[in-house]
Amino acid sequence: MSDANRVRLTHVREVTLGTTPNTPRMRKARMTGETLRFAPAFVSSQELRDDRMNADPIKVDEMNDGPVNGELSFPVDKSPFSDWLESLFCNTWSNTPFRDNDGTADSVITNVATSGTQVTHLTGDAFVAGQLVRFAGFGVSGNNGVFKCTTGGTTTSAYAGSGITDEAAPPAAARMKVVGFQGASGDITASSNGLASTLLDFTTLGLKVGQWVKIGGTAAGDKFATAALNSWARIIAIAANALTFDNLPAGWATDSGTSKTIKVFIGDTLKNGVATISQTLERGFLDQSVPTYIAQQGMVVDQGVFNFATKQIAKWTMTFGGMTGSEGATTLDASPDDATTNAIMAAAVNVGRIAENGTTIGGPNFIESVDITIKNNLRMIGGIRSDGRVGAEDIGKGSVDAIVQMSTFFGSDTLLAKLFSGVATNINIRIAKNAQAMVWALPRLTYTQGQTNATAKNTDTKLPLTSEASYDSLTNSHVLLDRLEYYE
Repeated sequence: MSDANRVRLTHVREVTLGTTPNTPRMRKARMTGETLRFAPAFVSSQELRDDRMNADPIKVDEMNDGPVNGELSFPVDKSPFSDWLESLFCNTWSNTPFRDNDGTADSVITNVATSGTQVTHLTGDAFVAGQLVRFAGFGVSGNNGVFKCTTGGTTTSAYAGSGITDEAAPPAAARMKVVGFQGASGDITASSNGLASTLLDFTTLGLKVGQWVKIGGTAAGDKFATAALNSWARIIAIAANALTFDNLPAGWATDSGTSKTIKVFIGDTLKNGVATISQTLERGFLDQSVPTYIAQQGMVVDQGVFNFATKQIAKWTMTFGGMTGSEGATTLDASPDDATTNAIMAAAVNVGRIAENGTTIGGPNFIESVDITIKNNLRMIGGIRSDGRVGAEDIGKGSVDAIVQMSTFFGSDTLLAKLFSGVATNINIRIAKNAQAMVWALPRLTYTQGQTNATAKNTDTKLPLTSEASYDSLTNSHVLLDRLEYYE
């Protein structure tokens, strides 16, 4: 027999569609179940025989597709879940600057020096003065923390006042990641519709229209005295000394930020695009005396469904379409990287906000559940392969269709009226745990289906609504996702 609890699913990103990299570095994927299909397709011969017998069935193709199910946790960069999100969005994450030794000590981050409070690292996106950089995984405990960059650069960066000290060979887990920015004392102020500054140039920080920010740190000196300002908002315009927001928190007001070194936290962003991003998936049935390994190449995410329901764990399902595969007793990587360990998130407990048209949805139209579905309408393009293998030769993409299904209690006609008017709206969902967050946003939606009924005695009347995404001119997108690796 073979036990499902002994099945290992691993993943590697492909450079060329349908081709597994040589000596791949596989990473273990987290899942609650899978029904991936790698199976031959046969047809029956139509040959006539005078003895009424049939010829052998003939293999004509191989099928590579199917879903993987999981529970929502923070999508660590380069993890299978993070890569699958990129495949679903047909685009890559726009990451804030980072350096990561990624399993090899002294490889990317090569030195920390007390003198000049300077870090030496390999080249990459520049760290910029004013950015908040989170140091993690360093061997010297005092070198771990969130520090303000005071002198930026691509191969060195300095953090005056941070207290970082000599560390000549940072360990394999060492990581530096921009998680926000911070103003000088009294520099960042709250305007009527966003943030303003005198010294800090917001255009130098890599910010994007449509991006979400968390305003304010935990220390009293790092946040506004007006408590309502220390919350979340979305950027809709960026100028040198002004950030303009929408989705402003209730109670937003002007604040001079006197004597405050205001912190603002940001993350990576992902929006729908046009790239084809593929991976090789391998299942290992490890409890067999000689384990069987099934590898599937050219696997692209066709559809992603994300479920947020009251009293439930937040869940996802990724459905793949692929090209070719193989099965046998040899694995692609005998020692794959371990799976991530970030905490699983619950819909009701960890969802900080569900907003419609910029306003939190609450009573009397309470939300029971929200499902987001993103579909790429992939087509497996067949043909007589020239490499002797069986399966699709290419993958075509159709429209990106994004749909939100929302079950609400029918407490007023506010949402029902929008269904009948056909007016465009928007929805965003923020979910957070352990100082990490994701914000899902569909910036332009139209309600297309919904009706309310009294279904039975002693029941609630509800209004289930379906909405469809369309092109949003501000963000040039249908759907966006922010991930904040750290915030306060």
